[in-house]
Amino acid sequence: QVQVVESGGGLVQPGGSLRLSCAASGSIFFITDMGWYRQAPGKERELVASATSGGNTNYADSVKGRFTISRDNAKKMVYLQMNSLKPEDTAVYYCKAVIASLAVQAGLPLDYWGQGTQVTVSS
Repeated sequence: QVQVVESGGGLVQPGGSLRLSCAASGSIFFITDMGWYRQAPGKERELVASATSGGNTNYADSVKGRFTISRDNAKKMVYLQMNSLKPEDTAVYYCKAVIASLAVQAGLPLDYWGQGTQVTVSS
């Protein structure tokens, strides 16, 4: 069984900072990509940032220069440091990990999603 769990969300004022954490656990052979997505009410889920196992990163234009994604492969964790937060950053943030599990046929890499953590930026 594979689990992906986020933490670190909360209420913050505009201009403030939050650090989100995501931990993957279970019957994991290898994690390829890990990333953060967000979804605000009435909007489509969008990619915020992603990172490969080799350290390549990608960011949405709206968060470049403000957010930083990082990984600790040994701990099977990914983090999202969010600085200079804006009200438009308010959303449920989801962690996604692409995982090859020993419990899955042929070790097929599959997407595993966390339950989401609420980030609210408001004055």
